[in-house]
Amino acid sequence: MNSFNYLSPKTIEQAISLSGQYGEKAKFIAGGTDIVVKLKKGEIKPEYLISLRKIKELTKFFKDYKTGELVISAMVTHASLEKSLIIQNKYPIIYDAVSNIGSLQVRNIGTIGGNLINAVPSADGAIPLIALDGIAVLYGSNGERFVKIKDLFVAPYKTILKPDEILKKIIIPKQAQNTGSAYIKFGRRAAMELPLVGIGVLLILDNDLKTCLKARIALGVAGPVRDSIRGKAWYRKEIIQVQVKRMGLKCLEIINNNYC
Repeated sequence: MNSFNYLSPKTIEQAISLSGQYGEKAKFIAGGTDIVVKLKKGEIKPEYLISLRKIKELTKFFKDYKTGELVISAMVTHASLEKSLIIQNKYPIIYDAVSNIGSLQVRNIGTIGGNLINAVPSADGAIPLIALDGIAVLYGSNGERFVKIKDLFVAPYKTILKPDEILKKIIIPKQAQNTGSAYIKFGRRAAMELPLVGIGVLLILDNDLKTCLKARIALGVAGPVRDSIRGKAWYRKEIIQVQVKRMGLKCLEIINNNYC
């Protein structure tokens, strides 16, 4: 692994300034669970690593009870989301996803922002946020811009972020009444494995609990090319047909339990 300079700005503005100063010679680092692997393999060789760890603004995580929005800053760890009663009770689709990411050690240091920005097709964290109509707040030298998370990704390992931008936070809009959501990471093993397919489903029912007002299905590791060394396209299609129905039934169960 090549040597590098490690920089620790304390504000977002300082981080963006350093990125502008060093350009392509610099890389941002959050939890480091992905970038450290790339450094060790020699896949990237930055001269400067700009750490986001000391930027307190990027660690905020709260429910805004005035707007009903859920705000998750980029440096919030998977473990923090997993342990949150708000997530467990109100956003089960997020809980299902983050509680199955890697090992406990990875969840303790890995961040939701890093999980998104790496744009890995098998990233568990992206699917529930897409299903929930999440919005990414990006920050750069020209200030903030808001992008739907479904529009954040261009291709595997590539996002729409500009070189001088970082992901600041994620905003989940207020949920409607009678909402149920669920996610399943389908793989050969129960834990510490990348999913063959990630499936998220969200349902919103009318007050009669019979009429569907909205249904969303979000899929990971499912396109544009589904064949890979871990599974064939035909097998993934079979999994999707079965598991979308199962997650839909789980959503109905969640809605009925909350209503009771």
